[in-house]
Amino acid sequence: MIDKALLAGVVALLTLSLVMSYSLSVYTVIHFDYTPFHFFMRQGMFVFMGLMAMVFLSKLDPNKWLVSVGLTLFILSSLAMISMQFLPSSLVHAVGGAKRWIRLGPVSVAPVEFFKIGFVFFIAWSFSRKLLNQGKMAFWQELRAYAPYLLVFFVTVVIIAVFQKDLGQVVVLGATLMVLFIFAGSSKKFFFSVISLVFVGFVGLIFFAPHRIARIKSWWGTVQDGILDFLPFEAVQNLRIEVSKEPYQISNSLNAIHNGGFWGEGLGNGQFKLGYLSEVHTDFILAGITEELGFLGLVFVTFTVLFIVFRIFKIASRVQNPMHYLFSIGVGLLFAASFILNSYGISGITPIKGIAVPFLSYGGSHILAASVAMGMVLMISKKVPRDSKGRMR
Repeated sequence: MIDKALLAGVVALLTLSLVMSYSLSVYTVIHFDYTPFHFFMRQGMFVFMGLMAMVFLSKLDPNKWLVSVGLTLFILSSLAMISMQFLPSSLVHAVGGAKRWIRLGPVSVAPVEFFKIGFVFFIAWSFSRKLLNQGKMAFWQELRAYAPYLLVFFVTVVIIAVFQKDLGQVVVLGATLMVLFIFAGSSKKFFFSVISLVFVGFVGLIFFAPHRIARIKSWWGTVQDGILDFLPFEAVQNLRIEVSKEPYQISNSLNAIHNGGFWGEGLGNGQFKLGYLSEVHTDFILAGITEELGFLGLVFVTFTVLFIVFRIFKIASRVQNPMHYLFSIGVGLLFAASFILNSYGISGITPIKGIAVPFLSYGGSHILAASVAMGMVLMISKKVPRDSKGRMR
């Protein structure tokens, strides 16, 4: 049987996503003269499709179908991301010169959302076949063994961070890959060497892109006083910069969170969604939820996400198949990293990266991709030993 508790947690977030896509999109609906239920109906369609995909996949036998589904997802999404750079503008939706969405009739699909799931599966599938039984290796042996995966990740960085200008997705994938290295048995020396190399590459991607430097400066301008005033050293005061224009998104996000208080303003009564905070039903949905449902609403979302990640890790710890083990861990890490980056971004702790909250933010691609990933994990959960009451042993 599948893990019903995990499914219940996902359904709870998807239900809240439907409610908030209606409540938080009111200004956008009026501004663009959409029908009142425009975003609710579109989100409802993708939630329904996601649930159907989740249920369908959960009924399959992972020993027969998981590899076929995972590799198909990886290959097709990889081809889509590469080919979309050469497709005409009539078929590709571009923002700021970055081609991230493929038009499919009335909807646009972001292949990167499906690629993340396929990439994690490919890594889990390949690690389980080539690395888990290698035993202890010398540093240079490890380097040769892991080099193909680092090359695949480098190509991924070029496609996503350079062509699509989406560094946030690279951060999520990179963090997931690094942790999977640990679970695959890499040594500390190799792990920290790769981390150092990745950090240098990450800094390079920032400094070679003017828009990322501007975003870093904008973020630093909002947090510098709280950090530099805490440090007594005169030398660090040179890091202080003059901010000519306050980054309104972070400011309004923090004000929305503060305005919610403990109990919230009430569903539908938020003020900052009325043109002050753009994309409040997508990237800033946690700020919108906190204003309308208060600290209690944020706690509910946070604990539900943590519960989902915990159940995924628990499934991973109980399965016997190494590929199932690594893939489940990878999916849990993807969800956890996405939630952390989004919540840190809307609260000003880190720069905004445009990462969706799993199963919550408005958007068809990430809802469908997350649902497919969850369907694959539920498929795996049927292989977990259980007692007579259906509890995991």
